[in-house]
Amino acid sequence: MRLPLLTLVLAALLLLVHAELWFGKNGVHRVVELQHKLADHQAKNEVARERNAQLAAEVRDLKEGLEMVEEKARFELGMVKPNEVYVQVSNAP
Repeated sequence: MRLPLLTLVLAALLLLVHAELWFGKNGVHRVVELQHKLADHQAKNEVARERNAQLAAEVRDLKEGLEMVEEKARFELGMVKPNEVYVQVSNAP
């Protein structure tokens, strides 16, 4: 008589543990949700790493060479060297 009662109690405890695993606050659904969030954050971090590497290369170029400074001055500020003629061509209809 004791053995069936013990079996029923253990089965009920097993069902309770499984219910908590599948439907509980920190169950499988929450773990999957956190894995998706982690993947999103890792993708964003990779994009940020690439951008940081690009900016670091630009800073290194600015520190080491004048070519980058000259290029920025020409294209962004419209500057020219002494004795240089600046010609602007427009496509007028």
